[in-house]
Amino acid sequence: MSENVESLDEIVLTSPTEKISIRKAEMSVNKMTAQTIKEIPAILGEVDVLKSITTLPGVTTAGEGQSGFNVRGGSADQNLVLLDEATLFNTSHLFGLFSVINADAIKDLKLFKGGIPAKYGGRISSVLDVHQKDGNKYNFHGNGGIGSISSRLTLEGPIVKNKASFFLSGRRSYADLFIPIIMPDNDNTAYFYDLNTKVNWEINDDNKLYVSGYFGKDVFSLSNSFINTYGNAVGNIRWNHVFNNQLFSNLSLIFSKYYYGLELDFVGFQWNSGLQNINFKYDLKQYFNDNVSIEYGINTIVHQFNPGKIEPNGADSGIEENQIAKKYAIESGVYIDVEQRLNERVDLRYGLRFTAFSRMGEKNKNSYADSPVIYNEELEIYEQATPIGQKDFSRSKILKTYVNFEPRFSIAYSLTKTSSIKASYQRMAQYLHLISNTQSPSPLDIWTPSGEHLKPQLSDQIAFGYNKDFNNKYTLTAEIFGKTVKNRLDYIDGADLIAQEAIESVVLAGKSRAYGLELLFKKETGKFRGWVSYTLARSEQQTKGRNSTEIGINNSEWYATGYDKTHDLSLLTSYKPSNTWNFNSNFTLQTGQPVSYPTGSYEYLGSNIPNYGLRNTFRLPMYHRLDISATYKPRKYENKKFKGAWIFSIYNIYNRKNSSSILFNQDVETGINKTERLSIFGLIPAVTFNFKF
Repeated sequence: MSENVESLDEIVLTSPTEKISIRKAEMSVNKMTAQTIKEIPAILGEVDVLKSITTLPGVTTAGEGQSGFNVRGGSADQNLVLLDEATLFNTSHLFGLFSVINADAIKDLKLFKGGIPAKYGGRISSVLDVHQKDGNKYNFHGNGGIGSISSRLTLEGPIVKNKASFFLSGRRSYADLFIPIIMPDNDNTAYFYDLNTKVNWEINDDNKLYVSGYFGKDVFSLSNSFINTYGNAVGNIRWNHVFNNQLFSNLSLIFSKYYYGLELDFVGFQWNSGLQNINFKYDLKQYFNDNVSIEYGINTIVHQFNPGKIEPNGADSGIEENQIAKKYAIESGVYIDVEQRLNERVDLRYGLRFTAFSRMGEKNKNSYADSPVIYNEELEIYEQATPIGQKDFSRSKILKTYVNFEPRFSIAYSLTKTSSIKASYQRMAQYLHLISNTQSPSPLDIWTPSGEHLKPQLSDQIAFGYNKDFNNKYTLTAEIFGKTVKNRLDYIDGADLIAQEAIESVVLAGKSRAYGLELLFKKETGKFRGWVSYTLARSEQQTKGRNSTEIGINNSEWYATGYDKTHDLSLLTSYKPSNTWNFNSNFTLQTGQPVSYPTGSYEYLGSNIPNYGLRNTFRLPMYHRLDISATYKPRKYENKKFKGAWIFSIYNIYNRKNSSSILFNQDVETGINKTERLSIFGLIPAVTFNFKF
C-alpha cells in the first residue's frame, strides 16, 4: 500500500464584527475593531482611536489639533467616554494631538449616537464604550511598535494556565529625549506616557473576577519656568456571576480621577485642580426566552470637584495660598431595559432610567441678593453680581436635589431579509458641566456640578433610519435626527473662567438644537474595502434675555455653535493585494468652523483696539486633506514566531495649509490691525515598525 497525501487550502472563518444587525432595534450605533482603527492613516504614524471615530457620520472635531470630539452637534463634554466602565474626563495627549486610548490595548469599541440603552446615563450626546483586552489565558504573547513620536509595548499571558491571565500595555513619547541632543541649550520638554493593565481570574464556572486600570500623564515645560502636568487615573474591580443559564450579573467598583497642575516660576506660584469620583454599580441581565431579555441595575456615584488651589512655590514668592471651595455631589440611578422581538418583522428595545442628583454642602458658598449675573441696562452688558455674604455647610447637608425620568425607545421593522427601517427616541440628563470659552476643551477648563443656580442639561432626541445589506458585501445606513437641549450654559461676554471662584456669576442658561442627515456606505469584504460617510447638519444655540429689558447673547438670536459643521465628508479605502502589502487612504472634507471676527476698531490710549461683533457669524475656510499609508510585512517573518511590519504614512499628502484659527494683531510699526492665519500641520511623513511575538 502507498500513502497518498493531499494538501488542502487553509480555511479562514471570518465574522463581520463591526456590522450592526439590520433586524435588531439598534440604531445610531457604530462599532470598530482595533484592526480597523490601526489601518486608518494617522498623524506622525500614531494610531489614534478618537481621531478614527471622527471618520464616522455625525462625529467631528472642533478643529485640527484640538481635543475632544463632537457628536450630532453636541459639545465635547456631552460625550460619556468609558474605558472598561470607568469614565475618562480628558481624552487627549499633548493638548489634543493624540488620544489617551492606546489602540494596542483595546479589544473593540462601540459608539452610541442615539437609541442609547437605559443602562447608560450622565451625558446627553453620546456614549463611547471602549473595552480593553482580557489577556491570553493559554500562551504568552507580546507586541509593540517603534514610531516617529512614541514607542509602545504590550505583554499578555497566563498567570495560572486556563484560569487567570494578565494584560499590560505601555506607551511613551520621546521627543523630550532628543531635544537636549539636538538643542543642548534648550530646556523645553513635552512628553506623555500611559499604562493599561488588566487581570482576569476565572474562579469557577460561575464566577469571574476582573481588575483593570489606566494611568496616563502629560508633561509640558518651558525652561522650567512654565511646567504643565495633567492626566487620568482610572480603575475597576468587576465580579461577574452566573446564577443560571438565564441570569447573569456584574458587580463593579470603579474609580476615576482627572488631575491638572500648573507651575509658573516667574510668577511664583503653582496651581492644582481636578475631579474624581467613585462609582458603585450592579447590573443584571436575564433571558426569559429567545424573544425577550431584560437588563436592570442600579448605580451610585460620589463626585468630588477641586476647582483649584494656588500655592507659592518658594519662600520669596509673594503669593498667598488660596483653596477655591471644593464641591461635592452624589448621583444615583436605577434602570430597566427590555429587548423584545414581537414577530419576524418587528423588534423593540425600550427602557426607563430614573436619576437623582444631590449637591452636597461646601465651604464659602456665596449668597446673592437676587441673581449671580446682573444686567447693566446702560451699557447693555452682563456683569458678575457681588455676593452679599458667604456660608459654610456641612458635606452631609443636601443643598439641592434634581430628579429626572429618562425614557428610551427604539423599533426596527424588517422590510425584507436584507433591509429595514428604524426609529428611536431618548431623553437624557446631564448633571455635570464643563465651562469653557474655547472651541474645544482645554486641560484648564472647569468641571462643575449642577446646583442652586445651575440646572442640569436635559436632551430629547428622535431619529429615523433606513438600513440595507447588499449581498452581504455592502451596507447602506441613512439616518435623520433632531435634538434639543435645555439649560445649556453660555458664558457672558468678557467672562474670566480661570481661577473663577463663582462660576455661576459668569454663565447664563440657554438652549441648543441640532438636526441633520447622516449617510454611511461600507464595503467590508474582499481585497478592496472601505467606507464613505457624509453628514449634513446644523448645530445652534440660543440664550435669550431673562426679561424684556435684557438683550441676551447675540441679541437673543440663534447662532452657530463653535462645532457646527454643515458638510462633513470622509472617504476611507483599504486595498490588500497580497499578504505582504496593504494600502490605506483617508480623505476628509469639512465646512470651516464658526468663528468671531472684529467688525471694526477704535483708538484707545494710542492703541488700535478691534471691536468684535456677534458670536460665530463668520467661518474659517473649508477644511480638507488626504492621508495615505502602506503596510509592508516582509516574507522572512512568515514562518517565525517573531513577526514584524513596516508602516509608511504621509499625513496631508498635498500639504494643505488648513486654518486652525485667524489671529488679529497690531502691526508694531504702523499701528494698524492685521490678520494672520495659523496653520498647525502641513505634510508630515512617518515610519513605524510594529512587531509581535
